[in-house]
Amino acid sequence: MSAPLSIESVGAGAPIVLLHGWALHAGTWGPLVSRLAQHHRVHAVDLPGHGRSAPMLPFTLDAVVTALDAAFADAPPLTILGWSLGGQLALRWAQLRPARVARLVLVCTSPRFVAASDWPHAMTEATLQRFGDELSVAWKLTIQRFLALQIHGSEHGRAALALLRHDLFARGEPSPQMLTEALAVLATTDLRAGIANVAQPSLVISGERDVLTPPGAGRWLAANMPNARFVGIDGAAHAPFLSHPDAFGAAVEAFLDGR
Repeated sequence: MSAPLSIESVGAGAPIVLLHGWALHAGTWGPLVSRLAQHHRVHAVDLPGHGRSAPMLPFTLDAVVTALDAAFADAPPLTILGWSLGGQLALRWAQLRPARVARLVLVCTSPRFVAASDWPHAMTEATLQRFGDELSVAWKLTIQRFLALQIHGSEHGRAALALLRHDLFARGEPSPQMLTEALAVLATTDLRAGIANVAQPSLVISGERDVLTPPGAGRWLAANMPNARFVGIDGAAHAPFLSHPDAFGAAVEAFLDGR
């Protein structure tokens, strides 16, 4: 049965909230949860309409951030680790509720997922539109193709793709309507104008072979946020925490430890 917002919490210490990417769920994080839980209280969230969380209408960045902020209203300021769509939510959370967000870890995150004349670090509008068109015809196949694109070009990509596919429907099927609305968020969001105001200490991690959110987007974020640094993971594509867990985990732990 769906919960308004399904959150799995483990460990003890300063709180970290994990926000996954489009069409997936909190189980996607795999061993990263137990690794972080050795020193932190880890809260792995299923986004609305994903995993065990009920759908939310409308699905917008601001609406989801409002729900997330309410869910953690009694917690101390949070470290938010967001991947892809989850990274955009983390950025927006920091913009809307800066006092609630202590630190950010932005994984394969872009302020704008669609390319423009002044933004080359993204997929083309036609590519994203094609995913939207295919969702209405065969949404399961569309998600499978999207997973393959996430791993395209990555070292150890076959193993990472197997993990993603194995876990894809482990928490039930996502809401097709939510998938469409969340994809529309990716197609229309542009957070560049407010990036200079995101002053929290931030770590921006990119896979150097990522074709969905190219590393140029991560470098731009780190250069335009006043207190951010960039780490590129060689050989990784869009899911470095799965394909390169040791390098990814070491980078996150160093940041959380202040190193």
